Amino acid sequence: MYAIIKASGQQFKVQEGDIICFDNMSLEPKAAVEFKEVLALDNGELTVGTPFVEGAIVKGEVINEGRDKKVIIYKKRRRKDSKLKRGFRRDFTRVRITKIA
Repeated sequence: MYAIIKASGQQFKVQEGDIICFDNMSLEPKAAVEFKEVLALDNGELTVGTPFVEGAIVKGEVINEGRDKKVIIYKKRRRKDSKLKRGFRRDFTRVRITKIA
């Protein structure tokens, strides 16, 4: 059984027991999370919503929050002193999917 959910502007395929990193939600560890924007649900037969499946909810539990590794963006052009170096670290919330209903 799996579901495709929409969260923080992205789509995720989730199953029970999966651990997914979402964008920062500013929640405490052990907090309950519900995703009501379920785009598709497969429990033996595929149900596709228009745009969402009615009555379908995906429940999860927050594990922790943190920051990813730094990603370096480096642009170099073939001219004298024509370069740019930037770094970026994404804040995330790690969630364990507990129930698909």
